[in-house]
Amino acid sequence: MNNRTGLGIIIQARQGAQRLPGKMVKPFYGGMGILELILEKICNGLPNVTVIVATTTSHKDDEIVEICKSHNVVCFRGSETNVLDRFIQCARLHQIDRIVRVCADNPFIDLEGIVALIDLFEKTKFDYGAFQTSDGKPTILSHHGFWAEATTLEALQRIARHTQDRFYLEHVTNYMYQNPQEFEFCFLRIPPEIEAVKNIRLTVDTMEDFILAQTIFRTQKELGISDLKTLISLISENKQWQIQMMEQIKLNTK
Repeated sequence: MNNRTGLGIIIQARQGAQRLPGKMVKPFYGGMGILELILEKICNGLPNVTVIVATTTSHKDDEIVEICKSHNVVCFRGSETNVLDRFIQCARLHQIDRIVRVCADNPFIDLEGIVALIDLFEKTKFDYGAFQTSDGKPTILSHHGFWAEATTLEALQRIARHTQDRFYLEHVTNYMYQNPQEFEFCFLRIPPEIEAVKNIRLTVDTMEDFILAQTIFRTQKELGISDLKTLISLISENKQWQIQMMEQIKLNTK
């Protein structure tokens, strides 16, 4: 049950990623794929918030639907290429006007960050809310892979009215922070001790990302690390991990 009417977490997931097809269900840790681990974290950590997985109508994503069923999570199927419309239709159908958007290629998604965005919705009126670096960059444009972002259905519908550019239809919120004069923003700063560790990349786009993230995730679990700051400290002590991350950042700069 959702105790916050009109608010929901929508997780974006599909199997057809060009750089690493099937990464959502590929065994990652404990026999589970990245999507399952994210669902387990969010659903267990926020049992009173609506969670929906937004995937595509492609037969390749039938497996995602089955995973959602096994976790008792609602799954919405929409356009494979027009992700903006997929979010709009999903939110309309489920009467969600305040959306916390999670990308399912981020196995280290920070639950406390999601809670902070939900709290922000309760306290502030905005079109787009997110964490940002000290230079003003929204973390969705970074390689961290830790933070979700928040937006409203109305803001997404406004984007759809203003543009049919394929780039903006695929990248749901980019239009907003590239056209800041048209929207109202609310940002939270990421902790300075996290930003101090440069070149962190834990989003999973490539096989190299997957293998490194898998190693770090397993190490984190073995050491019983559950908070983001301790995880960052662990990474800062491993120079080889940082070298590997930097190599992938150079190859996959957004």
